[in-house]
Amino acid sequence: MQQLPDINDVYRARERIAAQIHRTPVLKSRTLNRLLSAELFFKCENFQRTGAFKFRGALNSVLALDNNLALRGVTTHSSGNHGSALALAASVRGVPAYIVMPTTAVDVKRRAAVAYGAQVIDCEPTLSAREAGAAEIMRATGAAFVHPYNDPRVIAGQGTIALELREQIRLLDTVIVPIGGGGLISGVALALKALAPNVRVVGAEPTSADDARQSLAAGVLIESQEPVTVADGLRTSLGEVTFQMIQRYVDDIITASEEAIIRMMRMVWERMKISIEPSSAVPLAALFENRDSVPGTKIGIVLSGGNSDLSNLPWK
Repeated sequence: MQQLPDINDVYRARERIAAQIHRTPVLKSRTLNRLLSAELFFKCENFQRTGAFKFRGALNSVLALDNNLALRGVTTHSSGNHGSALALAASVRGVPAYIVMPTTAVDVKRRAAVAYGAQVIDCEPTLSAREAGAAEIMRATGAAFVHPYNDPRVIAGQGTIALELREQIRLLDTVIVPIGGGGLISGVALALKALAPNVRVVGAEPTSADDARQSLAAGVLIESQEPVTVADGLRTSLGEVTFQMIQRYVDDIITASEEAIIRMMRMVWERMKISIEPSSAVPLAALFENRDSVPGTKIGIVLSGGNSDLSNLPWK
């Protein structure tokens, strides 16, 4: 059983990664505010290095390794964003990176990992194949495994988003965060509940990939069963660590239909003039489909990434 991270781990992560990450902006949209009769604040991790929030947690994990272990390199299994983030983090430290990636991964994310210097190893698009591939690399190279989300160091790194958001926007009623494996919402919720316990932290999932919502309601971990959703970054099941964090710190989980996800992704592109990937649109889509208590509130939304496959946009 891994020890759960605390707010001090998040502060240490911020010190460790500060020189390498971007302090991402918070943007607003008059159109979206008007449509919801609320005030929305978008924390734009699509402007983070590698185009997604994942670089924070990956970099914190790599920089925290002792020298002897780091020299053997790092490995992970990833559908894309964590893989490219770990590749860049390894490059920052000057160590090898081995990324096991399913053949169904979005091509732009695969190319990014290679461009950052990683060796990418293909596998079948199943969790067992991903885990087996990473285990083989660890046996062959001695590389340290950096889990995409079920790792206290990764969670602490993602929590630095909340530290920035709290400094940028002091008064928020709710913060909504997408949930895939749960590392992002675990870190954000941990930090927010330590700094501003009255702020509600709400997770957002595709309706067709709502294992976190089911798990929170049932009180036991329920795994995804190969869900089909345009939000490719949110198909992953929670881990034991992230499930515990969600039980402890997350107030609610809401869901969004595929149609709403695509519609909100396009609206952000058109109205805010920024590129987001489908997973980033899930919180806004879920907000529109669960809007009864929204009017008059101040809501933070984490836009988790912007690595879309431009040759296969969902509204084409």
